[in-house]
Amino acid sequence: MVFACDMNASVMADLESTYSNVRALELNVCDRNSIGVAIAKINAEFGHIDVLVNNAGITRDNLLDKMTEEEWDMVADVNLKGVFNMTQAIAPIMIENGIGSIITMSSVVGTDGNIGQSNYAATKGGVIAMTKGWSKEFSRKGAQVRANCIAPGFIETPMTKDLPEKVLDYMTNKTPLKRMGKPTDIAEGALFLASERSSFITGQTLKIDGGLVI
Repeated sequence: MVFACDMNASVMADLESTYSNVRALELNVCDRNSIGVAIAKINAEFGHIDVLVNNAGITRDNLLDKMTEEEWDMVADVNLKGVFNMTQAIAPIMIENGIGSIITMSSVVGTDGNIGQSNYAATKGGVIAMTKGWSKEFSRKGAQVRANCIAPGFIETPMTKDLPEKVLDYMTNKTPLKRMGKPTDIAEGALFLASERSSFITGQTLKIDGGLVI
């Protein structure tokens, strides 16, 4: 069973009606109480949680001298603290069961920076740092609990669809494979890190960016 979590109830309803193995869960990664209740219910029903994909993320771009405190805080709350909240709720269950895979979406901006994205870069770099620590912490008593990141490049998502055409053309031309990535490109990487095929991989950041950052 896959639990798809989002704050958009209509999107969740569509997923649940389309896929028989998906259960929709309306959840805010910034709401620690709701997370605790939801995870406790899932664990009580199934007795284990095998994979966590931390995928919630937002942008509020601005140059440093124009960035507001609200823009900084909103991005930090969702992209960094939200990952902490979800992982803190689920990792102990995995450790108790002795196995699990935690996959967090970072970004090439988190490894190499970008103009006008101080807040986004800080959060995406932060999840990489947390992941490295978690890979050591969660396995220190022998549990096969792995933690890895994926760092996408420019991907065709709602987050990028509103970018100016000249920006999209620039990034596409800058990418050696000369295209934007598709959500399936990222999903395949997540599937690999969730599976036993990656059972000896932890604490790593997998770049899926068409060669954008080499």
